[in-house]
Amino acid sequence: MSHPEPNKTLLPTESSDLESGLSLTPRIKLNLTIHRADKSVSPIDEWKFKRSFIDYLRKSHSVAVPEEDIKVFKYRDLKKRKREDPVARGSFIVVDLGFLSKRLRLNGEDAIGEEFLKWRKQFAAEIDGIELNLEGVKFRLNAEVPEGDDFEGMKKEWEELAAFGTRGYSRSEKQQPDTIILRGLPSRWFAEPRVSSKPSMLVTHTIFSVFGKIRNLDVSEDNDIGEDEDEDGGNLVTGLNCKIVVQFESHKDFCNALKVLSGRSLNKQGSRLRADYEVTWDRDGFFRNSRNRSEQSKRWMPVTDVGNYRNEASGRHAQVSRISPDDARRKRLKD
Repeated sequence: MSHPEPNKTLLPTESSDLESGLSLTPRIKLNLTIHRADKSVSPIDEWKFKRSFIDYLRKSHSVAVPEEDIKVFKYRDLKKRKREDPVARGSFIVVDLGFLSKRLRLNGEDAIGEEFLKWRKQFAAEIDGIELNLEGVKFRLNAEVPEGDDFEGMKKEWEELAAFGTRGYSRSEKQQPDTIILRGLPSRWFAEPRVSSKPSMLVTHTIFSVFGKIRNLDVSEDNDIGEDEDEDGGNLVTGLNCKIVVQFESHKDFCNALKVLSGRSLNKQGSRLRADYEVTWDRDGFFRNSRNRSEQSKRWMPVTDVGNYRNEASGRHAQVSRISPDDARRKRLKD
């Protein structure tokens, strides 16, 4: 099993194996914003849009994208939206990169990373602004690479924050980012087999420790489907997806992990499901703020009626004994 070694540069068209039968596979993902391109007020037909867009990608770019890899989320209350407002948003993913791998290798292995980024940028620019005619109704598309798939863009952002001002870190701390946030991961893929369907901290730690030594780890349900999606656009079953926050001991391991996770999807051996997760770096000091909230809840905990209180940090009830150590000692002597 080939793991992503910290000092090895993984090419953007290469896959990588993790623990627990998981693997990372490369992808090209573009986010879409869809506007009306004529005076029509007809709502967008999702099926017609997908068929038209698939045909465009095949003819103009020789790129094959199956229908299930194109997502369209229509906005609610279209009649109340202004004409210049988008009517829908979405995304599409290209996972069959065989055509691109052959083309890039002609430039030599050392240039593959740079040529890949150049091709993706050009690909997005050519799609940005196109119009699709859906049987007389026209829609205009805007396309862009998602933030989590643009490692170089994220790196530039935290370097600028470190140089000119910070968000989440005090400038005097001179602290480099070390925490990754992943969303949209199947909970059962991080669970202990035959024990529970909920994600396990131990299993999650084992999977991500391949990137380096972990300082802190947090796993929680991820049920946010977005307020602007239409009623059929989200998964209403809670507990299926999880959010994972990983803090590494070193900035170097953090960089390597983020670079490998960026621009890839997660697969599970024996499963047809593919997790097109979102990944980014922690800008707001997740674990530091969690500690502050925990300390604040303890600091402001009322001294009266402490038999039962709610810890806001963990969300669980804790019982506090009303009997002092001296009372307990005297009770034992009486017995």
